Amino acid sequence: QVQLIESGGGLVQAGGSLRLSCAVSGRTFRDYAMGWFRQDPGKERAFVAWISRSGGSTSYADSVKGRFTISRDNAKDTVYLQMNSLKPEDTAVYYCAADNSAYFSGIAHDYEYWGQGTQVTVSS
Repeated sequence: QVQLIESGGGLVQAGGSLRLSCAVSGRTFRDYAMGWFRQDPGKERAFVAWISRSGGSTSYADSVKGRFTISRDNAKDTVYLQMNSLKPEDTAVYYCAADNSAYFSGIAHDYEYWGQGTQVTVSS
């Protein structure tokens, strides 16, 4: 069983920055590609960013490209999401997820394990 615990959410003004962290335990962290998703009430969970097992490859949703950066520290079993130039439309609950696959996926259903989510609110 893999456990994921997110932290770092909060309230920030538009144009500000936040860094989310996701600590992973229970299995070998480097065996999993990691993703970040976000969800608004009443909407489906949407892909934000993905990072490969080694950290050598990344992928982003068009809406966050150039503003968000995903990274991982395999020595600390942690994945990060640096969010800059935040906009009110970035407001959502953010989830990290683990995928036991060598290939990119932006589909929530493909991810085996999920954290509990952390709220990010961007005020205008």
